[in-house]
Amino acid sequence: MGILEVVGHLPRIWKRFQELIRAAALEKPNLAILTDSPDFHFRVARKLKRLRIPVVYLVAPQVWAWRKGRVKTMQRLIDRLLCIFPFEEKFFREHRVPVTYIGHPLASRVRPTLSREDFFRKHNLDPGRPLITMLPGSRRSEALRHLPELTRAAEILAKDRPMSFVLPASPTCGAGFFAQPLAGSGIQVIEGEAWDAMAHCDVALAASGTVTVEAALLGAPMVTFYRVTGTSWAIGKLLVDIPFYSMVNLIAGKRVVAELMQEAMTGERLAAETAGLLDDANERGKMKEDLARVAGLLSGEGDAISCAADEVERVLETLK
Repeated sequence: MGILEVVGHLPRIWKRFQELIRAAALEKPNLAILTDSPDFHFRVARKLKRLRIPVVYLVAPQVWAWRKGRVKTMQRLIDRLLCIFPFEEKFFREHRVPVTYIGHPLASRVRPTLSREDFFRKHNLDPGRPLITMLPGSRRSEALRHLPELTRAAEILAKDRPMSFVLPASPTCGAGFFAQPLAGSGIQVIEGEAWDAMAHCDVALAASGTVTVEAALLGAPMVTFYRVTGTSWAIGKLLVDIPFYSMVNLIAGKRVVAELMQEAMTGERLAAETAGLLDDANERGKMKEDLARVAGLLSGEGDAISCAADEVERVLETLK
């Protein structure tokens, strides 16, 4: 995430790119399905076109947010675009990209596995206390950027009233990663179980990204946040042109959840927004209603991956 953050990975990425193109030239597939990662996959698509391999692109690049000129590249290289957010279909149709909205793949999959009672019992949580779920991001680098302010927020909130804090560790971090940064913080780290932790919390503090979509599907009232390096933020501000940063707000077309970005992401602000949701049942109920509407929009007309498979078959039929 970010611009400078990716530089160290470029040699590995370039090696994988060359391996992939060599394999495509050797195997000559009937069709290629490229998923997300546009800076990588647009280059792949360009090579595939020269090899006369049709391209279906799953998960639309966010050209509606920044670098809109890339849509011309998409017109040339993509035979069928499968988008997972409802507002994208109109944008790409207007820009003459062959597109189908399939719904979000998570919409039919995100479910808790435990009841609230069982989850609380499993982790020795007091059912009489509000539960705050901390979601600092799935990557170690972003989690480390966010942990100090999340820890500060927990400290402020705990002074006001008794409450519980859990942090479901992502597979890329693991619970052990948080042992030292969260020592003495009162935040209980659990291995995985993010969907249960979101489904049964009173408020989620969620790093902006896919986890906010998951929280919306689970109906979890939330406060969103994100920080990158100062340089990446300054460059991004010049490039990005969107009314909201959170995907939940973009899908809703209005401010549903608070967005605390960069300097606004402080322990004090996180605590204040969380306390506001805990204290105002009407506001929390209104947010849950809006999140239910977002979840409905994400559901599309059935299982997203089944819809994607149908579209791929249609493209293959046109090639016969």
